[in-house]
Amino acid sequence: MQFTIEVNNKSIRAEKGETILSALNRNGIIIPTLCRMAEFTPTGACRMCVVEVEGRDRLVTACSAPVEEWMKIKTHSPRVIRARKTIVELLLSNHPDDCLYCDRNLDCELQRLSDEMQVRERRIRGSKIKPRRDQSSPAIVRELSKCILCGRCLRICEEVVTATSIDFIGRGRYTHVGPAMDRDFNFSSCIHCGQCVLVCPTGALHEKHYLAEVQEQLSRHDVTRVIQYSPLVPYALAEELGIKYNRDFDRLLNAALRKTGFDKIFLSGTGTDILITELTDTIIGAKGNPDSKPLIVSACPAWVKYCEQFTPELLPMLSTLKTPQQISGSIIKSVVPVSDDKPRVYTVSVTPCTAMKFEARRDSMTRKGISDIDTVLTVRELARLIVLYGIDITNIDPEPADEPMALRSSASFLAESAGGITESVLRSLAARKGEKEADRPAVKKLRNTGTFRETMVTAGGETYTVAVVDGLKGLTKLREMIESGAHYDLVEVMTCPGGCVNGGGMLPAGSREAVRQRVKFIWQTDDQEAVRGPEQSASVADLYGRVFEQCAELADKKLFHTHFSKRDVLL
Repeated sequence: MQFTIEVNNKSIRAEKGETILSALNRNGIIIPTLCRMAEFTPTGACRMCVVEVEGRDRLVTACSAPVEEWMKIKTHSPRVIRARKTIVELLLSNHPDDCLYCDRNLDCELQRLSDEMQVRERRIRGSKIKPRRDQSSPAIVRELSKCILCGRCLRICEEVVTATSIDFIGRGRYTHVGPAMDRDFNFSSCIHCGQCVLVCPTGALHEKHYLAEVQEQLSRHDVTRVIQYSPLVPYALAEELGIKYNRDFDRLLNAALRKTGFDKIFLSGTGTDILITELTDTIIGAKGNPDSKPLIVSACPAWVKYCEQFTPELLPMLSTLKTPQQISGSIIKSVVPVSDDKPRVYTVSVTPCTAMKFEARRDSMTRKGISDIDTVLTVRELARLIVLYGIDITNIDPEPADEPMALRSSASFLAESAGGITESVLRSLAARKGEKEADRPAVKKLRNTGTFRETMVTAGGETYTVAVVDGLKGLTKLREMIESGAHYDLVEVMTCPGGCVNGGGMLPAGSREAVRQRVKFIWQTDDQEAVRGPEQSASVADLYGRVFEQCAELADKKLFHTHFSKRDVLL
């Protein structure tokens, strides 16, 4: 039902049940907000969206108040503007004056609002929050002095990630955000997914940077510097740099990385192809075994940590295969030669996932105390590295990656979206059975929306039942299905809704629809590429046919496997 309301002396159409903010935005009127997140129930906590409604003494929060037919609204009256400006000034009164040194400089919502509200002097002075940088986590840094208590990180952690690792602590002016018992992140149940980083409007939460470490290694001459990047990184980097992505961008990135000083460039997508191949072998081997349990993919490090902490009963079902990053790292440290001049190999991995920073430091990902991956960078960090070294990525000649990990299939790119690994495994199962393609209508069910999706696919006369958990809210349904006796040959779990396309190291998507558009781009790219699975990849054939046979460490493929155990943490 639609009706007319008056806004700034002009009539606009509004729909019954929607909020004032929604009606205004739909009619081209922008109202500033700080605490609001799209597709979340509004709280009206920040008060930035207040408007003046005729007949009411107090200003009304547009994000939470529903429209009514009789309303006459002023969105930018002197009273409203004074209120918004005062709110910004109050937030700035105890905020640290270190914008030039802040991680979010020029990309801070508070900074932008200060400019929009034309705050040019400090009229309100408050007691500064004592600076406290929690750098205990290998992935996320917490700076309490920059927190404006908007509550976004709490809501994303509780309502989407379901880890509930942080909460408001204290009362009054001593209120702040932190883990249980106000301990540091390394004592908490944080799974390092980085979703809180994506929604933080200031620099109170940001990824832990390792650029200085990479710069130091790039300046050394006694180290072989190797970098790998996941299939999504070129697309995400173009998005981060504001450059239009094209199919040559991957090879342009190779050239840019060589110009920064890396000796070898490898594709993590080759590691993804190996993961898909090994998962397919495992499923074929388990088929027909009446005692077999569901095989749960362990390619998401945030999910693995969540499982160790909150659902240890699922650990026996978790695949022991490492993530593509770590599989590629195992190959790199095994095949890249060392010499007297360069006795050490230094490996860097670029990924859209902040949890990979934590994963690379797990004891189970080391050999004789040495990590297969020395440093993990997010897409944002890689963009800063390229800019720092003054490389115009649009004005260089494209170059290929290095053997033996120079090629990848489109299946590895598909794996960057939720359900992509499962779909790729089903595709490989069909190829192994001599079929051209898996049951397409059944497989397409995995591309539907929803936190829990399942389908049954027939290949070579065998029926395979698979499920996808898209965001950890879907775990409840999975556990209910397993407890009720449902059997799955393969289960894929992704912590970030939508998959790695919405990872903590990516440019914030802003909405579910924006994430969906990224996923659709992956589907379109997959349809256009010729090499659609590891069975057609020359790099995978070379690794299995030559490299693994020549390298004793890789021959039995034990390096591709790891172990997981129950983890006790503060709740």
